[in-house]
Amino acid sequence: MLRALAIDFNSYFASVEQQERPELRGQPVIIVPVLAETTGAIAVSIEAKKLGLKRNARIAEARRQCPGLVVVEARPEVYITYHRRLKAAVETCVPVKKIQSIDELECELTGSLKEPKNALALARRIKAAIKREVGPCLRSSIGIGPNWFLAKLASDLEKPDGLVLFDEADIPGKLIERGVELNQLTGIGENMEKRIRHAGIQTVAQLYAASSAKLRAIWGSVEGARFHDWLHGGLQERAPAKHSSIGHGHVLPPKLRNPEAALGVLHRLLQKAAMRLRNDGYFAGALQLTANYRDGLAWSEDCRFNETQDTLHFTKVLNQLWAARPREYRKQGPLQVGIVLHHLLPGTDHTPDLFTAKQEETRTRMLSAVDHLNKAFGKNSVYFGGAHGSTDYAPMRIAFTRIPQPELEEIDRSMGRRLKPKKVAPTPPEALDEFPPDELQ
Repeated sequence: MLRALAIDFNSYFASVEQQERPELRGQPVIIVPVLAETTGAIAVSIEAKKLGLKRNARIAEARRQCPGLVVVEARPEVYITYHRRLKAAVETCVPVKKIQSIDELECELTGSLKEPKNALALARRIKAAIKREVGPCLRSSIGIGPNWFLAKLASDLEKPDGLVLFDEADIPGKLIERGVELNQLTGIGENMEKRIRHAGIQTVAQLYAASSAKLRAIWGSVEGARFHDWLHGGLQERAPAKHSSIGHGHVLPPKLRNPEAALGVLHRLLQKAAMRLRNDGYFAGALQLTANYRDGLAWSEDCRFNETQDTLHFTKVLNQLWAARPREYRKQGPLQVGIVLHHLLPGTDHTPDLFTAKQEETRTRMLSAVDHLNKAFGKNSVYFGGAHGSTDYAPMRIAFTRIPQPELEEIDRSMGRRLKPKKVAPTPPEALDEFPPDELQ
């Protein structure tokens, strides 16, 4: 029985640029976070892919491989606007059940749409609506299947502009016919593939034939049993992911690769992360700084404290961690910096400190006012002084698994990648002085 339809917008960022800029159509294009020859592509147009270019290719290497290549700096707000337009276009045909990522939508098939003939007709209507309402450059591959897992797999098999349907009776036969490999299945990364092969499973057919208990043993958790169910067309839902951290990172352009400018960018990243923290209703009990340098050198430091939403407290922690970094890192500028707020606590579980409750209440009102002003009048309408001179840097970045809200913030996580805390020895809370009650400047 068909229950799910997956829509994958092909070469999404590059396709949006080609739709916006007719002179780019038919040209090999890559999208980069900053215009620097050492940075890597975060998106590659269909034409560039045909010439062998892949995501993460360095600009200099890409130019050598593809003469005539057009390099375009990313415009995240434009991509979010198109994402919303695409969703609206799809919903003229069928409701969107879930936004899987910036370039993937999931729709549920109900009633007569569960019939293959009707499901295929719906997919064609969706493609026509996208072309009519958004533009011809926004091509999509659509997969149809008994669940999202198989529909997603189907959407990946024919690009660009594909349409593939898998019914329960087609599994695993059609997967074998199409030569689907283990690592093409969602949830099987490099390490998991090694574990599966070590267990004696070398093909998709053998994986399909394995019992639920065997896959649970291979995965070492209930996820193996869920995977078994998905592969067989079942509808087990994965538990909602919980917030474990909120972080931002930024690759610095050459002119900012000095300690002073890097610190300003870190303050900008921190203020964005703190605003997100408050908007999501969390308190953070730890802050981590990271900086990556040339020749593979990296520095990271972490500090624990009582859970808070206070940007001023985070700012003091940031400054003290940065000032305490080892001497060998003070003399050179980093290539990339990042900040992570972690040890998150839901606001419903937070208990104010008995001795600082009044101060916390005052700070909360002030920070709420700052957030409100930035939402109402635009980013950087009000900001803390540590970010002065850096507000134009650390622009919005889109993680494929989360769609930022331009009205709320500018997100700066490297696309397709999330900053997570590294395991480092924490700085004890007593190493940090508390703010005096009147420190609001």
